[in-house]
Amino acid sequence: MGFRGLVWTVVVVGAAAAVFAAYAPDTVEKLSPAAGRYARELHDLAAGGSKERPPAAATAQAQGPAPALVSVAVAKRADYPLYLDSLGQAQAFNTVTVRTRVDGQVMKIAFTEGQMVNQGDLLAQIDPRPFQAALDQAKAKKVQDEANLANAKLDQQRYATLARKSFATQQQLDTQNALVAQLTAQIAADVASVEAAQVQLDYTTIRAPLAGRTGFRLVDEGNIVAAAQQNGIVTIAQLEPISVVFTEPEQEVTQLNQLLTAGAPELEAKTSDGSQVLGVGKLVLTDNQVDTATGSIRLKGEFANKDHKLWPGLAVATRVTAGVVKNALVVPTEAVQHGPSGLFVYVVDDQDRAALRPVVVTHQNLDTTVIDKGLNEGDKVVSVGAYMLQPGSRVTIDATASSGT
Repeated sequence: MGFRGLVWTVVVVGAAAAVFAAYAPDTVEKLSPAAGRYARELHDLAAGGSKERPPAAATAQAQGPAPALVSVAVAKRADYPLYLDSLGQAQAFNTVTVRTRVDGQVMKIAFTEGQMVNQGDLLAQIDPRPFQAALDQAKAKKVQDEANLANAKLDQQRYATLARKSFATQQQLDTQNALVAQLTAQIAADVASVEAAQVQLDYTTIRAPLAGRTGFRLVDEGNIVAAAQQNGIVTIAQLEPISVVFTEPEQEVTQLNQLLTAGAPELEAKTSDGSQVLGVGKLVLTDNQVDTATGSIRLKGEFANKDHKLWPGLAVATRVTAGVVKNALVVPTEAVQHGPSGLFVYVVDDQDRAALRPVVVTHQNLDTTVIDKGLNEGDKVVSVGAYMLQPGSRVTIDATASSGT
């Protein structure tokens, strides 16, 4: 064996010794206590590269799930107003289709489409000349008959004088008396004819029968109109006040009648999505029968509508104030959850853990719920984030979003 072979032998033996020392440090320490320390360092160095460290997720799992971030509200005592909500439609308080009552040519249209008019305002003018002529004729006939009556009365006096002196017969006197009575009746008929002609003449001037807003013009100047026509001249809708017609379930009939007996209850009208209040008025009428097809009762409310936010035909959401529950225990409606066993809420205790609490609800709207049983005043209920919770879950309260009811 040459020198090179000897060197490779020493290298291989040294490497084998190092590997043996790294994987069997206890044996090396027994054979050579001085070399044992180096063997253990080699063992630790070899084991350090392959040693697995516990992952962060396992560490976090050992510590438990992270607390859920929730918002809470405090159950409080407050007066809870009772409302009856429904949908309805605004209607003009009165609607009139203005029609002509005489035949003739339209000489003038005195309104603008969409104009607000007052009662008595001029709307249109029909040609008055034929009716003025008829009136003049009736007046002339009355004057003629009055002259005949005056002459007949003079003859009546003459016949009465002659009859007393036996120069005229009683028959002549009776005939003259009948003629005076006849002419007197004729004058009464003439008076009626004059009044009738005057009425016809007045009909040529068409005026607004009520205050309201005009719609589209249905006839133009120059057209011939007739009393038999059905389309009319214009439609006027009364907006001040205005009505709202809506329905409520038949179960509320007794309560609504009691409210009306005690005084007109407050009625609120909002946009159909409930985002804006259009007016506050009063309930004035319940229908005289329940609609058997729908099981509902029709009601009518009245609104001053000075700002014209309510408009005929507009769909609205209505709310009748039906009373107040005094000193009720209330929580936000979003805190009440639905489960297989009924309604419940999550209550946060002093250790910031969530506890499931079954509750009994008596009244509820979109914002607030009245709790009859299951909660105490001052309990902190989860209003946002309940979907992340289970009984006993740890929570972190979002102070910026949490509030009372």
